[in-house]
Amino acid sequence: MNDIERAAKLLASVRALVVTTGAGMSKESGIPTFRDAPSSLWANFNPEDLATPQGFLKDPPLVWKWYNERRRMIGEASPHPGHYAIAAMEPLFDEFLLLTQNIDNLHRKAGSNGVVEIHGNIFRFKCFDNHHAIDQLPRTDEEPPRCQCGSMIRPDVVWFGETLDPDHLDRAFAALTACEAILVVGTSGIVYPAAGFPAAAKSSGAKVVEVNPEETPISEIADVFVKAGAGEALPALVERLKTLKKE
Repeated sequence: MNDIERAAKLLASVRALVVTTGAGMSKESGIPTFRDAPSSLWANFNPEDLATPQGFLKDPPLVWKWYNERRRMIGEASPHPGHYAIAAMEPLFDEFLLLTQNIDNLHRKAGSNGVVEIHGNIFRFKCFDNHHAIDQLPRTDEEPPRCQCGSMIRPDVVWFGETLDPDHLDRAFAALTACEAILVVGTSGIVYPAAGFPAAAKSSGAKVVEVNPEETPISEIADVFVKAGAGEALPALVERLKTLKKE
């Protein structure tokens, strides 16, 4: 029995599933990660200058322009077969939640609904001082533009040193303690708190299935490890899963 078959058989008996995804999913859509220098988005910059509150306050126009360029590049990317496979999994389970570390909106583009974007979304905005959600950017040449309250507008993403949205964490850990299995896809297993999601689920009795081209710290606790990229493994997994769910 191959690993895809083992994973499908494990998930076929599950009623409540959590899926968690990391930068490996985005990389397969052509979006470089900040760890992949020299192709990295961060290669010519210090991340502290671009992705911290202090960096933003030091040079707001630089950060605003850099994120505009990053948003343009990400906006040209498309979901790959792995994204669509996860969206196709959602209706196969009574309870389903997708926890993604990615800010690229590709899961939603692919049709996933039950998504918690724990690191935010680069296509959303909020103001720096009061965290007001910005539905539409004001028409102005000012970079960055300002909220009605007077605060500078920033991307609605979690920067280094910032805490995650407590509502997102509450929703995540409620699902992790209630699920029967967790599918971990394309994550390094070293960025916390997301890296702790599989162990949290396992400690509550859930099975762990990991899909990744390389072994990670999560591989040690995985019940099934599928050594492959998401775009290759997940479509095969979901097709087999659909068949088993019908039997």
